[in-house]
Amino acid sequence: MPPQDAALRQHLLDLLKGGNAHATLQEAIKDFPAEFRGKRPNGSPHSPWEILEHTRIAQFPDGYWPHSPEPPDPKAWDRSVHTFCEDLENLCSLIADESADLYVQIPHGEGQTILREALLTADHNAYHLGQLVLLRRMLGAWNV
Repeated sequence: MPPQDAALRQHLLDLLKGGNAHATLQEAIKDFPAEFRGKRPNGSPHSPWEILEHTRIAQFPDGYWPHSPEPPDPKAWDRSVHTFCEDLENLCSLIADESADLYVQIPHGEGQTILREALLTADHNAYHLGQLVLLRRMLGAWNV
């Protein structure tokens, strides 16, 4: 593997895992009060739950937004976080796999490549993690 390919893969992994220019998912959700997870702050079109669930769904799309601003049950938040992290780890494993060609078109796509999907996922996740931090601040639940 050419050294620039290894460097690109490492940069992609760093970008996907976050923490360089913004909060990580773990920082954004740490000790997130359950009573605020389904609240839409004044002026916000989404609740923290909707942002979290949308971000999880969009990593491997099957619809894009949850049906309700509130988690459907007390364990839904934790399941969503777990699945988000699991899906992200699967994508990171694909990128780290030296046999995976980052530039070849994905068979079931419309011209997308693994590289494009990794960059899009990182961009989308960073955008919504920023929103999640802002919502926590608006709800008075950000103590960092």
